[in-house]
Amino acid sequence: MNPLSSIEAALMERAADTPMLAQVQDWAAINSGSWHLDGLARMAATLADSFAVLPGDVTLIDAVPVETMRADGQVETIMHGQHLHLSVRPQAPVQILLTGHMDTVFAADHPFQAQRWIEPGVLNGPGVADMKGGIAVMLSALQAIEGTDAAQMLGYDVVINSDEEVGSPSSAGLLRTVAAGKVAAFTYEPALPDGTLAGARAGSGNFSIVVSGRSAHAGRNPDDGRNALLAAADLALRLKAGSGPGCSCNPAKIEGGGPNNVVPDHAVLRVNFRPRTPQDETAARALIERAMADVARDHDVSLHLHGGFGRPPKPMDDKAERLFGLVKQCGADLGLEIGWRDTGGVCDGNNIAACGVPVVDTMGVRGGSIHSDAEFLIADSLPERARLSALALLRIAHGRYKI
Repeated sequence: MNPLSSIEAALMERAADTPMLAQVQDWAAINSGSWHLDGLARMAATLADSFAVLPGDVTLIDAVPVETMRADGQVETIMHGQHLHLSVRPQAPVQILLTGHMDTVFAADHPFQAQRWIEPGVLNGPGVADMKGGIAVMLSALQAIEGTDAAQMLGYDVVINSDEEVGSPSSAGLLRTVAAGKVAAFTYEPALPDGTLAGARAGSGNFSIVVSGRSAHAGRNPDDGRNALLAAADLALRLKAGSGPGCSCNPAKIEGGGPNNVVPDHAVLRVNFRPRTPQDETAARALIERAMADVARDHDVSLHLHGGFGRPPKPMDDKAERLFGLVKQCGADLGLEIGWRDTGGVCDGNNIAACGVPVVDTMGVRGGSIHSDAEFLIADSLPERARLSALALLRIAHGRYKI
């Protein structure tokens, strides 16, 4: 017996009947690296035209300025590209959020710019899986839903930001605003090649710690100096040693130093933490404070902390389990085996879940090797995942998912 109703079966045909592959290839031909503002502007305008087929008004929202720390320890303001926002039927009884990102990790001068077919049905190209393929899936599913009577029961916001690959610093506030009052959310990061979804996610915090010491001649009076580079290295070791299985620590870079005959008086340590739970995040904050105080005392230097935990941990709570269960059942009714597993990676799903909204954040295409020049998209997953999203959206509209 067909587990799909006649309405659902018709929806599946519409969901697969859009030129998703052509869209992906057109969009992937536009370099939209996170810092390539001209490319992001082209991408935002192109997506605005594409999403104009849906009801509601498409708005391009200017990014909030963001502060960052330079290698010399000075704080400067940087700009990001515009974010796309679409709001449809905000008064409908069921409200959901769909998100994606238009930026990639490939800068305008990165050698990986072209697309090629690795083998029949497997497309290699910058951003084809992460996540221009996911955006095409999202748009196709929404177009299909708009052709059903259930559409009037369903309201939704779409946010496609320009800075997800750098932690969403300028779009986090927008995501919090549009997440309010939503029953559920889908984010269109790529699934694994076999279709496995990301379940619980660790959080992420990025920090820059400025160490200020005292310069001196390395031969005549080295003891009068206070070696900032040495203190930064000691701090990196203490942070790494103090972290545990609940919160990995990655000291990534130390900037500073100078001529061999000068005791360096300045250094900047860049470090990332990945806490598994809110308690792990609290412990990491305490570790940072304690280690900084100890290094300041032992090396007679001063330290300044910049940054924070931009991605909260995303647990699998009861609401998330129910939403994942709905997606799993939709997959089963389409002949797909849907599973999920925990991951240390982070995305906007972390921030959405922190607003109390259950989210499945790997509703995009099947693909892999993302963030490398081997990135690939499995082309057959475009209609497959569009059907999955459309069916899940329809069943949410019909009340098959309850918080």
